[in-house]
Amino acid sequence: MFDNIASSYDFLNHFFSFGIDHLWRRKVVKLLKPLNPASILDIATGTGDLAIREVKLNPEKIIGIDISKNMLKIGKAKVLAANLDHIISFKQADSAEIPFDESIFDAATVAFGVRNFEDLDKSLAEIFRVLTKNGQLAILEFSMPEKFPFKQLYKFYLTKIIPLVGKVISKDVSAYSYLSVSISAFPSGEKFLDHMKKAGFTKTFQHRLTFGVASVYVGTK
Repeated sequence: MFDNIASSYDFLNHFFSFGIDHLWRRKVVKLLKPLNPASILDIATGTGDLAIREVKLNPEKIIGIDISKNMLKIGKAKVLAANLDHIISFKQADSAEIPFDESIFDAATVAFGVRNFEDLDKSLAEIFRVLTKNGQLAILEFSMPEKFPFKQLYKFYLTKIIPLVGKVISKDVSAYSYLSVSISAFPSGEKFLDHMKKAGFTKTFQHRLTFGVASVYVGTK
């Protein structure tokens, strides 16, 4: 599915969020800035938008992993065009089987990908494994607003508008219907923080963004 929508993925992300997703990624970078990470692993990197943004943290290296080869192909082209290939590299890999040794990344990030993990607890445990002591995980993910009337308006937008427009532009019938289903099914808020704690993370917290449409979850090894 993600291979099929790779060519329209960036456009639709920015279109559906009215460009606010750029601000959300900046928030992830801001939260990681005090850590001053030298090495960053960006999981479910997609086309590398967050990885490219993380260059502002001045790390020595950023590695993006994803299971979609077409997404990575676009990410590599973007990195080359920005002359960032000396910092950012990509590897096709599954979040549940991260192909790196223990304790080698100072920070790990995931943007809009954690709800797609087939085995959430196993993937979080893998991320914990590859982080250095006191390393941090920052996860940006969609969530459902809780307050009236924004909750109701967002649900209509998510279930009616996004699938229709996504189908027309991406030519994929299921991809943007899946988006609304996966967001609704995702264990957000305290439930997700419980999963992070189960994997071993401490000092966990949730930072809500844009009336609760998205959240950043942070935990420390």
